[in-house]
This record gives sequence, structure tokens and C-alpha cells, in this order.
Amino acid sequence: MQSCEISADSTDDPLSSGLRRKRQPRIVVIGAGLAGLSAAKALLESGFTDVTILEATDRIGGRVQSVKLGHATFELGATWIHGSHGNPVYHLAEDNGLLEETTDGERSVGRISLYSKNGVAYHLTNNGQRIPKDVVEEFSDLYNEVYNLTQEFFQRGKPVNAESQNSVGVFTRDVVRKRVKADPDDTEAIKRLKLAMIQQYLKVESCESSSHSMDEVSLSEFGEWTEIPGAHHIIPCGFIKIVEILARSIPESVIQLRKPVKCIHWNQSVSKEIERVADHNSDLPEEDKGSDVFIECEDCEFIPADHVIVTVSLGVLKKRHESLFHPRLPEEKVMAIEKLGINTTDKIFLEFEEPFWSSECNSIQFVWEDEAESESLTYPEELWYKKICSFDVLYPPERYGHVLSGWICGEEALIMEKCDDETVAETCTEMLRKFTGNPNIPKPRRILRSSWGSNPNFRGSYSYTQVGSSGADVEKLAKPLPYADSSKTTPMQVMFSGEATHRKYYSTTHGAVLSGQREAAHLIEMYQDLLQ
Repeated sequence: MQSCEISADSTDDPLSSGLRRKRQPRIVVIGAGLAGLSAAKALLESGFTDVTILEATDRIGGRVQSVKLGHATFELGATWIHGSHGNPVYHLAEDNGLLEETTDGERSVGRISLYSKNGVAYHLTNNGQRIPKDVVEEFSDLYNEVYNLTQEFFQRGKPVNAESQNSVGVFTRDVVRKRVKADPDDTEAIKRLKLAMIQQYLKVESCESSSHSMDEVSLSEFGEWTEIPGAHHIIPCGFIKIVEILARSIPESVIQLRKPVKCIHWNQSVSKEIERVADHNSDLPEEDKGSDVFIECEDCEFIPADHVIVTVSLGVLKKRHESLFHPRLPEEKVMAIEKLGINTTDKIFLEFEEPFWSSECNSIQFVWEDEAESESLTYPEELWYKKICSFDVLYPPERYGHVLSGWICGEEALIMEKCDDETVAETCTEMLRKFTGNPNIPKPRRILRSSWGSNPNFRGSYSYTQVGSSGADVEKLAKPLPYADSSKTTPMQVMFSGEATHRKYYSTTHGAVLSGQREAAHLIEMYQDLLQ
């Protein structure tokens, strides 16, 4: 790698050294997910020549993982393009013909996306009864009305009362419950069904938010997440195609797979430890030992850099921030990492020889009648399956076969991940028999499931604003190091991107892409004279 020692007499201007003398800056991107690939692509296309991507796993894509079984592609991770107008992921898909086979049914405009907007959701109880369609529609209208109220606290600056505990779950459960109980037109039996449906809807919402429970999601901040206008789209050939498009213009030599990072040694001007560590690397040229940043890899290689863009998940930062950065991160950034939320949303795909569901059914929603008055959505370990909120029917069957996609989130998802395939398949089959009232449903012939929570390279699915956090914490997480209050150090040594660093679009693929482009843009502006 090219390098240039920063001279001692130029510390008043961090860019007055070799970087001003036409030496290309060394940029290392940690993570080959959407954020990392987007950043590297933008840097290379702008003229940077010394860019390296370090990826811990044996594949690119991060939390995009498309698995091909037979003729069908199943998404263990990202599934939908959320919105179209101005969405960079949508435009990549549209411009490259990835949506040509997307059916009208797969262009969902609903807030909670199913695999198809065609057909009807079947809400079934644990007593094997289907809740009447008119009851479901009445409850859905009420729930969505209250959901809209949750948006107003941020969007209109409404004060949050103490009773809600600033929690989306507590507020929603309380308001919906009061309105259901006060309805003079419903019988007690119908009221009890609607009360039980509250918990089921909140489980679905938790899977959408990737939280253990909506009780943990901040009510005052919930409305800041911004939905891009337009329909949600599924990519029939696999979301991984977006990853491949981003990687297409990145030379293979730039991406190093199976290259986990142990520690990022940054801010050389205040950390003599970097020089001590570098002295142990006999392969390191003498001129590189004055670098501002060293990336220490698990294989004991030390890679010098001028800038590093960190795209690891919030889950990894929560687990490893103390050991991953030396010196340790500023307290403000540590607090942001600890305050913001991330949990696990997993999918369970079950493939059957023949469908046992009707042709109009697009999903099976599990309503436990004994949860009508429940406050908590946490279950004993042996009852983990009660957190499965639903199974969606994959559509069209000509493409997927007869497949259901189940959803589970939170701590119960982690318990599910510890079980073997046989146990999960058997448990899900028993649930389906119980709720449909059909004891003859056969076990699936194949099961496929995700395990984002227990995977040490992710430790969760995506982020949310936890009670006690705010959009300001997202901004603090994204803020580069060292902070700009020092003129004697090279700015933006350590930069942060990834879905959790985007204030409006956290939890989304377009948020990840835009965050990578954002950090690249900072460096492009910083070196615009060099790049001309």
C-alpha cells in the first residue's frame, strides 16, 4: 500500500502533509453490506484508488441474504424495497430490469407488507376458530387509527403523558383497550376477541420494528421514521441482485472476504499504543508507522489507513465497542450506542407438498384468546412459539411452490435459533393444526430459517428508537471521529455508516445505501482538489 508519513512541522494543518502532495488517501471500509459497498462504489467512481473492503464473512451482502432452492429464491434478510419515489434501491432495481417479473400482487401499498396484497388475512384463534371478517376489519380500522395517533407525538410535537411511559406499546394497548371496552355495539364475546387481537397486532408491529416488544419503542420518536412514497416491491430474482449491482464496478481485489477486524487503532496523535503495536508488524514499511489509523485484523495483520468507514451493525457495536476501538469511543457515542435499540426478527419458511390453506388466504394470523388482558409479550423459554405472530403465504405459487413464511422476533427468536430444524418444524406444524382446527396438516417437507440474533457478525436484524433514545442519538452515532474541535489531527479518521446511522430511514435498505453514499461524499468533498 502507498503511504506517507505526516511531518512534525505540519500538524497545524492535518492535510498539509503527503495527502496534499498528491498521495492518494488510504481508505478502509469495514463490512461488505449495502452501506459498505455503496461507500466503496462512490469513492472508486470519484477517483479514489486506494480503497479496501474488509468483510468478516465468506460472502458480500450483509443483512441481504437470498437463498436459492430449486427455481425459487427465498430472502432470509431484506425482502422489500420500501417505497419507490426517490428510493435509490428502487431505482437500481428498476434501471436493471429486476422488477420485470414482479406481479401486481407484489406491489403492496399496505403499511405492513405481506408477500401479496391479493387475498385475505385469516385471523385464527387458538381454539381453532376463524374470527369473522367484519370483526377483523372493525378492529383493523381502530388499530390503524390509534397507530396514526402514535405518529403525531413526534410529527406535531404533542407532549407524552406519564401513563404511556413514552412507549408505543403501552400507549397503543391502553387506548385500543379502552375503546374496545367502551363500544356499546359489541357483545362481550366480540370484545374479548378484539382485546386478544391487540396483542397479535403488536407482535406483528414488533416484527416490523425488530424490537422485542413495542413497549420498548419510543412513542415520542416513533413518528420520525419516514416512509418513502410509493409501493413496496419484491425482487423475484432475489434482493442479492442489488448487492451484485453495487459490487459490479468494484474490482475483486478491493474486497477481502473472511477478514474479521479485531480492533481499530485510531487518533495516532494521542495514542502511542499504535506505534507500539505497529512495531510488532515486521511487514509494515517504516513510513507507515506514523499512520493515523491501523486496522488490526483477527489474522494479526495490521492495515494502515487515513480513513476507515465502519459499517458494522448496531448489534455488533453494542457487544464489541469497548474492544473494537482504541482509544475507546467518546462517552457521547457510547451512550448513543447503548440508548438506541436493535433486536432480532427472524423468518421461518415451511414448504409443503400441497397447500392446506384456501386459495384466497394470503396469511394466517395467530390470535391467542388467553392474551386478552395480557400486559407483557415475554414468554417462558418453553413457550417461545407463542411469539410467532403469523405465517404469510408466498405468492405466486408458480414461483415459490406451496410455502409459508413465519415471523418471530425478540428474545423468543433467539430461543428459536437454538432449536434444531426438526423441533421448529414440528412446533410450527402443531401450531398450524391447533389454529386451523385441522389435525391432519402434514409436517413440511422442507424448512429454512434465519438466525440474525445469534450470528456474531450481526447480533440483530435492524435498529429502532428505543425508549430513552432519540434521533439525536442517531446523529451522534453517525458523527465521525475525532470530533472537529481539534485542528491538530486528521479529521474523519473513523467514520460510521449503516442503516442505524440514518435518522429518517433507519432499519431500511435505502437507509443503508444512503448512509454509505453520505460518508463517501464527505471524503469526496474533503479531497476534491486532489481528485480533480
